[in-house]
Amino acid sequence: MKRLLLLVVATVLIFTLAGCKAEEKTLVVFQNKVEIDGVLRDYAEAWGETNGVTVDIQTCGGDSCAYGTQILAEFQGAEQPDIFVIEGMGGYLDYQDKVLDLTGEAWADNTDLEFTVDGKVYGFPVAVEGWGMAYNADILEAAGVDPADLTSQAAYLQAFTDIQAYYDTEGLTDYAVVSMAAASGMTWVTGLHNFNGYLSAGLDYDDSSVIDDVNNGIVDADRLAMYANWVELLFEWGDESILLTGTYDDQVGKFADGEAAFLHQGNWTDSSYADSDFEMGYAPHAVLETGNDSIFIGAPSFYVINKDSDSIDDAKLFLNDLAASTEGHDYMVNKAHMVPAFNSVTLTPSTPLSAAVMEWNQSGNAYAWWQNDLPSGFGMDTLGPIYELYAKGVKGDSSGITKEEFIAQITAEIENLGN
Repeated sequence: MKRLLLLVVATVLIFTLAGCKAEEKTLVVFQNKVEIDGVLRDYAEAWGETNGVTVDIQTCGGDSCAYGTQILAEFQGAEQPDIFVIEGMGGYLDYQDKVLDLTGEAWADNTDLEFTVDGKVYGFPVAVEGWGMAYNADILEAAGVDPADLTSQAAYLQAFTDIQAYYDTEGLTDYAVVSMAAASGMTWVTGLHNFNGYLSAGLDYDDSSVIDDVNNGIVDADRLAMYANWVELLFEWGDESILLTGTYDDQVGKFADGEAAFLHQGNWTDSSYADSDFEMGYAPHAVLETGNDSIFIGAPSFYVINKDSDSIDDAKLFLNDLAASTEGHDYMVNKAHMVPAFNSVTLTPSTPLSAAVMEWNQSGNAYAWWQNDLPSGFGMDTLGPIYELYAKGVKGDSSGITKEEFIAQITAEIENLGN
C-alpha cells in the first residue's frame, strides 16, 4: 500500500513539474542598438515580471557585431527570435518571408511612422532619430563661429579654418575639428548615413526621386560632384587617427570629452554625454553648395514579429504596451533617451541631441532617410569601402584614391544597379 502511495505521489509530482514547465513563457527580442541594451533589458525584465513572461534581449550592433549577418544565422537556429529589427525597405525585402502582418494593431493608430508595404502594416517604429553635424557650442563660440550660418560649404570651410586657428592659438594640439570614422567596421557612417545626403538633401520630405534613380542605376553627375566636395571637406578636417582607424567609441568619445568641434553622429549617442559639460546642437550637412537648411530625421528601424513565432500574442502585447503604457513612455524618453514615434507620448527628451532633433523636426526642417531603401548591403558593403579609400587619399596615403576616382567608383556602382 505504501509503495502504491509513493508511486501515486511521484506520478503527480512529475505531471505537476511538467505542467509548470509547459506554462513557462519566453519572448526573444533580437535588436541592434548597443547603446540601449542595458535599459531595454531593465524594461523587458520589469514588463516580463508583470506579464508572466521571460523576455530575453539579445543585442548585435555597433562595430563589433554585424546585425545583418547574425540575424540570418539566428533564423537558421532551433530557437529563432520572436521580435527582430528591420531597417527600411531593404531590410523588409531581406526578411519578408519572416515578417508578420500587424495591420489593425492598436499602436499603429498612434503613430504616423509605421512601416507599411502595399497598405499593410509590418513594422513598429523604434524611435525618431536624426543627425546633422553635431557641434560643441562652447568651441564654436570661442572660435567666433555662429552655427546658424552653417548652411553652405563655403561657410563650413571658413568655420573649420577659424576653429583650427583657435586651437593653434590656445595650444589645443589634441583637439579635432571633425570627429568622423570611415574605416572598415564604420561603413554605416559613410555608406549609409553620409551617402543619405546625396539621396535627400534639399528635397521635400516625400521626394524619392534621387533614391528611385539610384535604385534604377541613374546618377545625377552634378549632384554627386557637389556631394563629393562635402565629403572631401569632412575628410580634410577630420581627425586623421579617428577617420582612418577609429571605432564608434573613439569617434563619439572625442566629442563627449569636449575635444572635437563637430561630430558626424546622431541623437542615438545621447547616452554618452552624461559627463559632458558643454552645450551642443545640430547644424545641417552642407551636401549642396548652398541652401542646406535641414537635418536628416526619420524612423529608420522597426520592430517586426516573426510570423513563425510560438509567442505571437506575447510579442504583440509587448509592442502595444511599449507604445501605450506609462512605463513604455518612460523607458523610451527618460531611460533610452529616444525621441518617440508615438503621438500619445507627452514627455520631452532631456538629453541634448534628442532635444535638438525634436526642435528641428517641430520646425519642419527635416530631410528624409532614404539610405535604408538601397539594396541590402549596397551602402555598407559596396559604397563603404570606397569612402575608406577616399579618406586615405585625402590624408595622403598612397593606397587611397582621388576625388575624381571616388566619383567614378560611386558612379560605376550605382550604374551597376541598373544592369
